[in-house]
Amino acid sequence: MAGVIDDPGSRVYIGRERSTDCEGSREQGEVHVKPVMKPAEALPFFFDRDALLEVARERATVHQENAPFPHTVIDGLFPTELLERVLSEFPSPRTEGWERYDDPLQKKLGSRDEERLGPTTRLFLHELNSAPFIQFLEELTGIRGLVPDPWYEGGGLHQIERGGMLKVHVDFNKHTLLKLDRRINVLVYLNKDWDEAWGGHLELWDTEMKKAEHKIAPLFNRMVVFNTTDFANHGHPDPLQCPAERQRRSLALYYYSNGRPASEVAASHTTIFKRRPGESIPLTLSEVGENLLPPILLDAIRRAGFVRSRKG
Repeated sequence: MAGVIDDPGSRVYIGRERSTDCEGSREQGEVHVKPVMKPAEALPFFFDRDALLEVARERATVHQENAPFPHTVIDGLFPTELLERVLSEFPSPRTEGWERYDDPLQKKLGSRDEERLGPTTRLFLHELNSAPFIQFLEELTGIRGLVPDPWYEGGGLHQIERGGMLKVHVDFNKHTLLKLDRRINVLVYLNKDWDEAWGGHLELWDTEMKKAEHKIAPLFNRMVVFNTTDFANHGHPDPLQCPAERQRRSLALYYYSNGRPASEVAASHTTIFKRRPGESIPLTLSEVGENLLPPILLDAIRRAGFVRSRKG
């Protein structure tokens, strides 16, 4: 790991404070602390900027002109050994640290806590937020001034178990902390020997929600990049049919900018779910509550102003 972390086990000094203490060989006023880095063995991996830019230039026109919204699918971009190591580090659904979503709109698990990730996974995520990869995305999408998200808001590690799904939606459009505009999604799939019959395809729907124009299988070492707007309808809306011991696993990273084209500007919002033709799912968590709560309790909550009536 030379060049990434220099002697991670060494003692680190982070400041000085006034002190009259001078024990042993310690300099007066020097503050000694425990090491702030953990020794780790990650698979060495760094992006080749020129190689990435060559791929981006080859695909930029297709990406930017693709329907129903700009997107591209790239297979085999990353070393197989790297993603196999990431997959081996992927936490099982039964480990602590997963955020669980379980309602009529989504049944999935997510984790963005780096402290719970393996060393190669952490390095890979950091490389996906690095300058060479940002430049690749800018060249591919034509969007300049992209900013990565080291907090992985809404992203990080995702996995969906048998019966899970994520209904068609458009993503939240502002970073809650940075207040920047969300512009690009990057998904990296980690599913070896995936059977098409299991489903789990990423569906890209047209603006009017009449049909899915593309269905993309979540295959191992497949990366999907797409522009994030209020008309980028996507999801994997049907329950997953994989065996009980398998999961649909992926990494998700989002990229932002300070401002966006006038044609894409909208008021700040959270995830907006969409109905497919013939679908009668609730579109908000308020509606989910209305479907699940007893009428007498729902009336009390509505009077208190916590749930808005559908009629309102």
